Amino acid sequence: MPQNPENIQDHVELFHQPEYQQLFENKKQFENGHSAEEVARVAEWTKGWDYREKNFAREALTVNPAKGCQPLGAIFAAVGFEGTLPFVQGSQGCVAYFRTHLTRHYKEPFSGVSSSMTEDAAVFGGLQNMIDGLANSYQLYKPKMIAVCTTCMAEVIGDDLQAFINSSKSAGSVPQDFPVPYAHTPSFVGSHITGYDNMMKGILSNLTAGQKKETSNGKINFIPGFDTYVGNNREIKRICDMMGIDYTILADNSDYLDSPNTGEFDMYPGGTKLEDAADSINGKATIALQAHSTAKTREYIEKEWKQPTVVSRPWGIKGTDEFLMKLSELTGKPIPKELEIERGRAVDAMTDSHSWLHGKRFAIYGDPDLVYSVVGFMLEMGAEPVHILVHNSNENFDKELKELLASYSNGKSATLWAGKDLWHMRSLMCLLSG
Repeated sequence: MPQNPENIQDHVELFHQPEYQQLFENKKQFENGHSAEEVARVAEWTKGWDYREKNFAREALTVNPAKGCQPLGAIFAAVGFEGTLPFVQGSQGCVAYFRTHLTRHYKEPFSGVSSSMTEDAAVFGGLQNMIDGLANSYQLYKPKMIAVCTTCMAEVIGDDLQAFINSSKSAGSVPQDFPVPYAHTPSFVGSHITGYDNMMKGILSNLTAGQKKETSNGKINFIPGFDTYVGNNREIKRICDMMGIDYTILADNSDYLDSPNTGEFDMYPGGTKLEDAADSINGKATIALQAHSTAKTREYIEKEWKQPTVVSRPWGIKGTDEFLMKLSELTGKPIPKELEIERGRAVDAMTDSHSWLHGKRFAIYGDPDLVYSVVGFMLEMGAEPVHILVHNSNENFDKELKELLASYSNGKSATLWAGKDLWHMRSLMCLLSG
């Protein structure tokens, strides 16, 4: 077969190899397969307007959703804390998918365990699975914290995580004072950004319980949100160091997902120290770098911590300017000359490349905050958005994106496709390219 360590091919190219083509021909003998001409005719038909109308009329089917499910975001949030092991109350298969997805994306080992619920747990509940699972995890992997979330199975049967964790501690699975925050993360509602938000709120509420003091520690808290480019965390730290700002990142997974190759395995590289996270309740303010993956967490911080929160997305010139000015306003620290020079270089680069992007039409899909930020930057460059697809959209995002588009003359012809999937995007792109 052509797929081997010396010749790794993408699946699209792989299936065009002679061996697979012969396999497909053989299958037609007992599958009543259509002729090549009929397949080509239907393929061409799916590129037209008639098929587009049928595609957009479907209601009971999702094809290639542009989102993940809640536990994916939950475990992504959890590994940003020092020595934290994600624990998923659910089946092994689900957790294997989450680990594999993140491991393949970052090319880093991503640790996470499962309570391995099977048929008996689906009938009687997963309490015993958690008792055994927490005990094994604590003894084998020596974490400083275990963050628990759920899959569909545990949610459908109604597992009570708080009661299960209490029972597990009573059974001696982990010490009574060992932190085991949790979040209910049913995959059949929301998306990975919802799971991130739920887990972040769960971890912060657990670690900060009883930690409120009379005076502020003067620090600024940053919540990156579900941002897969972990280099942004390092940039935030660099900027704060340049400005002399004390800060805490909630949570910093930049080392976990981009660790150096030192020749020695570290199961829990980096991460926000648990004591710093616990003290974040005494911070001066919290800045969320994403809005829609931090909504519940920000509401919790404002209500329970009595701490002001700000959403600031430092993408493009406008967004970065607003971020730096807000940072200076909150801390009283001046913006360093070095950052002004860097801004000038960025503006110069934009000016130099403007002719290559000005007037170019584009389509985009992704998470709400990422799409908002990239579209804003492209509008600054003079590009013209045509189709904007956000599967995990919401009313607040729809409103703010439309306001952004309306504020630029080159954004007024764009269409937002909220709640649509990538098969819808295929129809849109076929007609756009035609």
